[in-house]
Amino acid sequence: MKKLLALLAAITMITAILVGCGSSDKDNKAADTTQGSDKKSGTSDKADASKDNSDSADASGKVTIWYYWEAIKHQESLNSLIENFNNSQSDITVEAKYVPFADFKKQLSIGASADELPDLVILDNPDHAAYAAMGIFADITGKFDVSTYYDGPVNSCTLDGKLYGVPFGSNDLLLFYNEDMLKDANQKVPTTWDELLEVAKATTTDTVSGFAHCSLQNEEGTFNFLPWVWSTGVTSYEINSAGGIKALTMVQKLIESGAMTKEAINWTQGDTMNQFISGNLAMMFNGTWQIPTMRAEVPDLNWNVALIPKDAIPTSGLGGENYAVIAGGNEDATIEFLKFATNKENCLFMMHNMGYISSDSTIAEGQFDGDPIYEVFVEAMKYAYARGPLPEWPDVSDAISLAFNEVITGASSPEDAAAKAQTTIDSILGQ
Repeated sequence: MKKLLALLAAITMITAILVGCGSSDKDNKAADTTQGSDKKSGTSDKADASKDNSDSADASGKVTIWYYWEAIKHQESLNSLIENFNNSQSDITVEAKYVPFADFKKQLSIGASADELPDLVILDNPDHAAYAAMGIFADITGKFDVSTYYDGPVNSCTLDGKLYGVPFGSNDLLLFYNEDMLKDANQKVPTTWDELLEVAKATTTDTVSGFAHCSLQNEEGTFNFLPWVWSTGVTSYEINSAGGIKALTMVQKLIESGAMTKEAINWTQGDTMNQFISGNLAMMFNGTWQIPTMRAEVPDLNWNVALIPKDAIPTSGLGGENYAVIAGGNEDATIEFLKFATNKENCLFMMHNMGYISSDSTIAEGQFDGDPIYEVFVEAMKYAYARGPLPEWPDVSDAISLAFNEVITGASSPEDAAAKAQTTIDSILGQ
């Protein structure tokens, strides 16, 4: 069965590469994503997926996991979790295999056609929908309870109303600010776009930019730009709308005022953090994962975090990984492992060791008690939107990142960049 599903998945992938998906499928996906992920309307999906009706009493055998984490601590944590599970019972044996991130997607595609897929993968959440659409991932709706999970993470592993995975752990974006720089400029922490622009201008000097975020023309840049779009109340697929144009115009205002440096088009999130801790930035958008580095490298720097300033609604970008069960593999045994891995004790062990926020709200809301920085990141999880989920998300992302890059460099006006991006997005969605 697993070989048959793998072969069918491979055929689907080849067909998608050669001719693309049919317009009717794209119309359905567009309808789901228009208000599904960006608008966090995962509640109905969660209701369907929250019924834990699986009967896995007879689950047994071997379960193989693929992951791409390079950090030794991440690998050791996963191995420890697996060892504890294996020692907790005698029917199921779990083992893990490291696959380099650069090769991960290729190995999944090759494995589908060669019947060499694992039983479980841990993957970047924006990639989830593409493989679910190819038939590689098992539909586990009703087999795993996600009713207490945040909407954003659940949406990232949901497609067409069906649950194709379980959120592993999450991170999100906030506004980081240098308290001393704001105080010296007699400014308060901004909560709106207008306030952000004013504070950014007030804190800009000959050597300091008031604000920046990673603006690379790739997925990393899109991740940082999209909160502007979502805050206007529109989705990732409505760039040529009043909201989308307003988001691009906000970035243009920051650039033209001199409060945001054009150099941000060359900065990764790590580069942006380095500019901030070096005293070259007063404010930035950045993520949870930067906290350990900042605390270790600049313990005396007076900085803090706040929710991203909003236009109409509060938003944040969702990052993190998901678990996905491979269709036709040892599904029952894999789900038993997932139940073990996601219970409160084991979840907290993994989250603390690896620097993630639990995707389960009942765990996350007490995860960082007493740490005011992390507590704001947990609060932002309520407003963290998933990118997609859409099988063709990488192409949509490319169109969006090109749009804001052209605005930043002055190559296009917000209106022209939005229209160009929308033409590409509509062709992807079959509209």
